Parts: sequence; structure tokens; C-alpha cells
Amino acid sequence: MRLWKVGRALTLAFAAAVLVAGGIFYGLVELLDFKEIDSAAKLDAKTLFDLVKLSFGVVAGAGALVALVVAYRRQRVDEAGAHREATRLHTERFSQAVDKLGSESPAVRLGGVHALAGLADDAPDDSLRQTCIDVLCAYLRLPFPPDPGDPPDDTATEEQREAHQDKKDRYRALREVRHTILRLIGDHYRIPQGAHRSWQGCNLDLTGVTIDGNMDLTGAMLRKSRVSFDGATFSGGIVSFASATFGGVSFYDATFSGGTVSFEYATFSDGRLPFDYATFSGGGVSFDGAMFSGDTVSFYDATFSGGTVSFLGVTGPAPLGLLSAVATRASGPVTLPSAWLSVP
Repeated sequence: MRLWKVGRALTLAFAAAVLVAGGIFYGLVELLDFKEIDSAAKLDAKTLFDLVKLSFGVVAGAGALVALVVAYRRQRVDEAGAHREATRLHTERFSQAVDKLGSESPAVRLGGVHALAGLADDAPDDSLRQTCIDVLCAYLRLPFPPDPGDPPDDTATEEQREAHQDKKDRYRALREVRHTILRLIGDHYRIPQGAHRSWQGCNLDLTGVTIDGNMDLTGAMLRKSRVSFDGATFSGGIVSFASATFGGVSFYDATFSGGTVSFEYATFSDGRLPFDYATFSGGGVSFDGAMFSGDTVSFYDATFSGGTVSFLGVTGPAPLGLLSAVATRASGPVTLPSAWLSVP
């Protein structure tokens, strides 16, 4: 805490009190139109008694001012102590949750994921909440074991079959941990900012993440945070940005190779939203009903080689670089509104 020394605080408090009292007295004199003080009047007993009462009142006011300054400082110290205690408890719980994320057991990792999400909800300040979110995003960016594929053929031994089944079970369990994080992110970013458990306004770094499960960001406000899907791969599941409001979100070099990604009725109005060098090679991506404003969205050097991409019912100008990128596509249906196609 950066509290002033008590002597300095009291001196400034007394000076401020004198200035305020003087200002009030001067204002009352002007308001009541007192032109001068009658200096010819004699000091009688009643006037003397009033002066004594005034002196005691001044002393009592000074004491009250000292008590007020001391009480304020004590309150600040108590609040700082409570915040330090809350931060200490949060740090202890955070360390335990991170340890669980490094466990060999997928079930323990899943518990760590929910523990971190709960810590983000209960964080005493925004920086600690952001730290919890950063750890969850970092977990998604870590390499994960690949799908072991189909079981071995009939020539495989029993040990080989069991080993393959163990790898398959572990792959599915770890995949469930990742999918749980994606669901939790969506659940918290859909909650309006300012409400309990809302993560809106916090940054989200999903650079290079493989999103192969469901993620629901329907109606999310992504304007006051930095959200990165740069290099991310959308390869399965249903990812919904429907009716979301974008600003400062990047899909640079992202790959849409499977599943369904919906930007339907989303609003692209603030900041730069690049889809530059993105690859649309499979699945379905829909911008139907979206609203584009100004030069916010760009598709420079994007590749449309498969899947379906639809821009039906959109409002606003065509995103930068989109028409030229679509004109050079090798294959894959891209549905554009007639208003864009008629622009020379």
C-alpha cells in the first residue's frame, strides 16, 4: 500500500477542512449580505460563553477529523490485508489446480480444468482471472497424442490389441479434457460482462489450437478483448459464433477442414478481423445474415479448396480480398450475394 505518513495525511486533512470551512463561511457572509462587523460592541458574558462553546466545538471537530483519518487508514489496511489473504488462498488453489492438469490421469486433469474455471470465477481481480484463462488456453495449445486409428487386424497378438485399446481409451479421455475446456470457454464468454462467472473482456489465445469438438460462443461480445484463432484448425464438431459481436478477433492462417462453423448474424464492426491466408478445405462455414461494416474483415490470399462457404443475406460491403480469393479457388462451392457479384 502507498499510504502517506500519518503526519502528512493529518496536515493535508486539516488544511482541506480549513479551506472548506472558510469557503462555507465566506459564502454564508455573502449570501446573508453582511457588509461589516460591528467592532464597537462590548464583550458581554453571553458572547464570551458562545466563544468558549465555539472553541470546544473546534477542538471536538479537530478530534473527529483525526479519528476520521485514522479510521480511513485502518479501513484501507484491513482491505489490503483481506485482498492479500484472498490472493494467497487463490494462489494456493491455483497451484493445486495446475498440478492436477499435469497428472497422468485424465480424470484428475478434468478435475483440474473445472478447478481452474472455478478459480477464474472467484478471482479477486481481473489479472488473476486472466491468468487462469491463459493456463486453460495454454493446455489446449500443448501437443496431444494422435488418434491411434483402427484396431489391428486378426494377425495381431492379444497384447497388441490390449495396447492399442489402452492408447485408444487414453486418446478419448484426453480429448474429452480438451473438449471440456472448449465448452467451458463458450459457457463463460456467453455470459454478459459484469455478471458473475463472465469472462467477457478477458483475452483468449487459441493460436494453433485444434478445435475438433463443440464450442458455443453464440451472442458473445468479443469487442473488448483480444481473441486469437491464428493458425487454429477447425476440424470437427459444431462451433458457433452466431449473433456474436466481433472486434479485435483474428483468424489469420486458420484452417477450416471439418465440422460446422457458424458466423450467422454476427456483427463485424470494430477493429481488424483478418481471415488472411485462411484455408477452407472441408466442412461448412456460414456467414449468412452477418453484418460487415467498413474495411474491418479481410480474406487476402485465403484458399477455398473444399467444403461449403456461404455469405447469403449479408449486409455491408464485401470483405477485403474475398472476391479475388474466390475467383482463384480450385474447387468448392462458395455462395456469394448477388450485390457483391455485381460490383465491378
